[in-house]
Amino acid sequence: MAKTVNQQLIADQLKISRATVSRCFTNHPGINPETRGRVFRLAAALGYTHLETRTGKGRQKAATNRFGILICTDVEDYLNTDYQSPGENLIAGVSDYAQLNDVSLEIHYVAPSHTDLTDPSYAEIESLHQRSWDGVLLVYPFPKTIVDGLNLLVPVVSLVEQYSGTPVNCVDVDHHRGIYAILGRLSELGHQRIGFLTHDYGVDANWALRRHSAYVEEMTRLGFVIDPANVLNVRPSERFDVEETYARALERTRYGVTAWVCAADHQAYGLISYFRDNGIRTPEDVSVTGFDGIDPPEGAPQLTTVSIPYYEIGQIGCKRLQDLAVKRFGSAQHTMLDCALRDGATVGPIQ
Repeated sequence: MAKTVNQQLIADQLKISRATVSRCFTNHPGINPETRGRVFRLAAALGYTHLETRTGKGRQKAATNRFGILICTDVEDYLNTDYQSPGENLIAGVSDYAQLNDVSLEIHYVAPSHTDLTDPSYAEIESLHQRSWDGVLLVYPFPKTIVDGLNLLVPVVSLVEQYSGTPVNCVDVDHHRGIYAILGRLSELGHQRIGFLTHDYGVDANWALRRHSAYVEEMTRLGFVIDPANVLNVRPSERFDVEETYARALERTRYGVTAWVCAADHQAYGLISYFRDNGIRTPEDVSVTGFDGIDPPEGAPQLTTVSIPYYEIGQIGCKRLQDLAVKRFGSAQHTMLDCALRDGATVGPIQ
């Protein structure tokens, strides 16, 4: 028999009190934003979307705005606990801003394979089709057809994903600055044969392409040779599953690549694990870097990576959407936040 989806179920699964869950949904000021982000994330996965705001005296108060948060991912992938979720940190920032500014939030997961607003994961969102949202925040890459369709219905702000040719407001990180810092550190350690690796997500991940373009620019500036064989999953004609991607990286490492720049931290941790299982040590035999700044999974080394201010991006994105709810039309803005290199134990001098 299926369990009733309620606040107690959410509390049980997160191992917190029901009172804490309830306070998340009433935007209680005493709730840690990370906890609120975890509650919202699980609630959306379970199909529990009831959110409301209250005054400090407990009387109901109408929210000034009602925003939808759409997360383009398979629910199982998003709730995977193998790696810390950047999306959870984004939502923590959004929810904290919402709590302080009387904004109500409704969160939904949508399937990456759905490319039209009439497809099931969008058709089931009554608030979207009833035009009851004042705006939409996008988390993770979406098909361009979806972005274009949403942009005609409501104000849209994308978090950490820019869309070429589509005038969508975006709050993002300076990808180029992060890659410059990574390659600068690898260069200081004597590395020149440096590869670039990302995963095939089924949806064009523009954030990965921007990190690759920064890699090309900085490798060129440093005078290093870019071997196409050392660039994995960037060209549309050459896309591999995760296992094949890591196998090719292993082959190229044995051929002479001394360092890998991975477009995301979870890719880097997966690559390090694959190398270890195949007798390649990090960083003694090969250096590996990431990009995100997530916490290392249990038993994994601290990654050399770039830390992204996801919480701040969520706050600024929600503020931008609130501004657009008042004045929708005008030039789309791209807000770029700085990022910082975080040294770890996964890079070392060339041997």
